[in-house]
Amino acid sequence: MRTLHILKHKSKYKSLLIAAALILSLCSASGASGFRTTPDSRDSVDRQLLFNGRIWRNLYSRVRGDQFLFSSDFIPGSVTINGKTFTGCSLRYDICNDQLLTRAGQNIIIQLNKEMVSSFTMDYLFQQWNFMKIEGDTVSGPGGYGLVLYKGNSSLFVKYRKIVMLLAIDNKYDAFEQGQKLWLQKDGRFYQISRVNDITDIYIDKKQQITNFIRTQRLKVSRKKPESFIPLVEFCDKSGK
Repeated sequence: MRTLHILKHKSKYKSLLIAAALILSLCSASGASGFRTTPDSRDSVDRQLLFNGRIWRNLYSRVRGDQFLFSSDFIPGSVTINGKTFTGCSLRYDICNDQLLTRAGQNIIIQLNKEMVSSFTMDYLFQQWNFMKIEGDTVSGPGGYGLVLYKGNSSLFVKYRKIVMLLAIDNKYDAFEQGQKLWLQKDGRFYQISRVNDITDIYIDKKQQITNFIRTQRLKVSRKKPESFIPLVEFCDKSGK
């Protein structure tokens, strides 16, 4: 019984250490009035929103490559949780499991609570990449986090994914393979698009206008360059409701 009591005490002490490390996380909360540098009970409550997750462990250490978007290194960014934006964060986006990770003290990595995260940004290669949580599922739509390319009356975004290809290297080693899908959300519905004809099928009443716009603007649209769809979607979105 004494041994059991000691184990419970150690477990409780370990939990307190983890909580303390999380409170000293690299992220800071900012609101309309900016970050408050003096201790404040509201600051503590806000900051704890970040820590409503679980400790992350790598399940793919034997797979060649990594499961992250952009880089396996932590990238500067921000996270919005329950309407509160936290800046100065260090983030990694696991696109194999569609999970957002942040770094805490003592080499602890936290998998953020996806139910509470509404959006996040990552600053990579001198550009800010904006992601939002898409309320959908894999049957009617992409679901999960998507990179926002355009947002107006309709929305255009990319859904990234990595899958494990078994024995992909020399028939010996598993490896990650990255893919992406481009989605358009219009009037509450999701459409997967990869070519101009997909756009004209959605905006069928604007087919001739779209054709003229592409010709006059000399647009070159390719699914390999998702951003190339932005001018076309913006035109369709603004040329009539």
